[in-house]
Amino acid sequence: SFYTRRCITEDPSWSLVTVPHLTELCIQHIVHNFEKNPILNYLLPEHQRKVVDKLPTSLPLTVTANIVSDEDYWKRRCIERWQVCDVSNYGDSWKRMFFERHLEHVLKFFIPNTTDPKEVLELIPLCKGYVRKLEIDQFLPPLRVDQKEESNDLTDTEEDDDFSEAYMHHYHLKDLITALPHLEELHLTYGVKGCGMNFEWSLFNFTEQDCSNLAAAVKMCHNLKVFKLTRSKVDDDKMKVLARNLLDHPCLLELDLSHNLIRDNGAQALGKLIRHSRLETLDLCNNQIHHLGAQALAQGLAESSTLTSLNLRLNFVEDKGGEAIGHALLTNTSLKSLHLGSNNLSEPTAAVFSQVLAQNTTLTSINFSCNHLGLDGGKQLLEGLANNKTLTELDLRHTEVEQETDFLIHQIVWANREAVRLGSLQHPTTEPL
Repeated sequence: SFYTRRCITEDPSWSLVTVPHLTELCIQHIVHNFEKNPILNYLLPEHQRKVVDKLPTSLPLTVTANIVSDEDYWKRRCIERWQVCDVSNYGDSWKRMFFERHLEHVLKFFIPNTTDPKEVLELIPLCKGYVRKLEIDQFLPPLRVDQKEESNDLTDTEEDDDFSEAYMHHYHLKDLITALPHLEELHLTYGVKGCGMNFEWSLFNFTEQDCSNLAAAVKMCHNLKVFKLTRSKVDDDKMKVLARNLLDHPCLLELDLSHNLIRDNGAQALGKLIRHSRLETLDLCNNQIHHLGAQALAQGLAESSTLTSLNLRLNFVEDKGGEAIGHALLTNTSLKSLHLGSNNLSEPTAAVFSQVLAQNTTLTSINFSCNHLGLDGGKQLLEGLANNKTLTELDLRHTEVEQETDFLIHQIVWANREAVRLGSLQHPTTEPL
């Protein structure tokens, strides 16, 4: 007591309160040595919390990935690294966001023959528990080898093309995506973003080798539900390879092949796929499909019991194709949404769809925008709608339909929509708790 009194008289600011607790000292020590000795799981929950709050975001993933599950830690890492972080796109999991975006980044900047493949493969044991969706909107080609140095006798341009083709194959996804057990969505674009002044068509090559590699990989992704391959110059030959590999896929529900180069033969392969799969959504917007392709898709549609949405906007199906799809919808009872915008359709298609609207009780949405249905086409659709109670959307913008007809159609469709809305208010769907 004498000593304490002496201290107080010598230093009036001295107090026992300023001495850190032993627990605090231990926590500081654990944080400081975490990389060498990550003993998080041996601590009491309240001590774990304190350690995690102090962990630096610069720790290697090999240390944190499978030990730190605390969402706040991963939130810190996400916010530090990316400006925009909408966690609702990642099932409200910051850890999932971190690993999906980190893996996407590594893949977007992977240069074949230059980047060490281990960079990707070493990530698998760290991220495989969390990755459910991958969106990779660019694939870099290998670095060009100066051909003059490589060979002086390549004068023929064809040989030149073959030579460069061999150097254009992109990262082979197979080893990665087949090792991700929870992968449900894959969105890919084979091209280069922001190439600026260094633009070359060769930067946008989706080679035959790329295609067969990808098809084999997707076939083995047994839990994949959504597959999008857009803006990648997918032509008929590549489409056939993809369709063949997807035929008996156990899970695939949504296929998006918009903004490609698919023509009639590719559409025929897809018609077969519609018949032999559980596909619910097919998006073929902005391709080169003419009436033969549309007829093949219609045949698939007539036999499908699962497809609920078909998008053929910005193709060339014309009336022969439009009529075929209409006839398929006289028997099909699964399709709910159909987009035939910008397909050079006219009155004959509207005539078939008049019959469809009178008979079909499944379709809720049809888009005919930017076609030439004309005055008669509009009247045909109005007749078909007389007793229709299910259609809640009908887009007739820029279809040359008479204004009054358009108004009357809109009234019927609006009344259907209101009836559905009131019905759902009276009979709310009972969700299992």
